[in-house]
Amino acid sequence: MPSTNQDRAPDQIRVSRDRRSLTVVHADGARDTFSAELLRVLSPSAEVQGHSPEQRVTVGGKRDVAIADVQPVGHYAVRIVFDDGHDTGLFTWRYLSSLGVERDARWNAYLDELKTKGLRREPV
Repeated sequence: MPSTNQDRAPDQIRVSRDRRSLTVVHADGARDTFSAELLRVLSPSAEVQGHSPEQRVTVGGKRDVAIADVQPVGHYAVRIVFDDGHDTGLFTWRYLSSLGVERDARWNAYLDELKTKGLRREPV
């Protein structure tokens, strides 16, 4: 089966100077910029996503999180290390691509979850 754009490595991954955002330039020229907060709270790690939808955790208090490092993982993903110590999520090219498409809907759902659960974006 031929590779899709979702499975191809981006042409570029850049962390902003203030370490608060990550820009992904896809092979087709499309760009997605993600806040560090969004990447942290939507991390594909088991710690955040759990092993089933029922186990998924809503992570609050990450408004000020920053990206400490971005490490390549083979030819299919990057590990994003956050300054709060979280480093277990592998952000595959497919996940980053789908996150770019669904960013607004997923962010709004996250904000709704915070409100429902009485959590805040600000650190306590």
